[in-house]
Amino acid sequence: MSFDQLLLTTAPWLAWAGVGLSVLTVIGFLAGWGLRFRLVGVSSFTFLLAISCWAFALSYSPPVVVEGAVRAPIVFDNGDDLVVAQAPDGLNQDDVAPTLKQLAANLRGAGRSSSVVQIRLRALETAGDGSTRPVVLGETLRDFRSAPIR
Repeated sequence: MSFDQLLLTTAPWLAWAGVGLSVLTVIGFLAGWGLRFRLVGVSSFTFLLAISCWAFALSYSPPVVVEGAVRAPIVFDNGDDLVVAQAPDGLNQDDVAPTLKQLAANLRGAGRSSSVVQIRLRALETAGDGSTRPVVLGETLRDFRSAPIR
């Protein structure tokens, strides 16, 4: 079961639990129980969880997986027009293009100042004196004005 299906299955269960807790809250007020105000908080929080699960399930989009790509974590993102990802040690040159394509496909444009983002894949090589220097293995551009990569 995928994550969004799990959330869509959980939301009705939480809603029914909220209804049950609301009935228990009304009974608690009629009977004068000491925990009646706690029941108000628990039932309202349960409704909030149900609505949140439903909304998140509708807006969730799973990450894009490209055949031949390897996982490369993003190490720098200026929030505008540049993203740099770190290639794992011993990356094959044939894996650079699919990895860049996967990084571009999973990049979101919301909140960015620029509509064109440059994505770089870099590796670190030793400089000889105990330090390292970055080496760019490949670059690609993601244009959010054009059709999304999906």
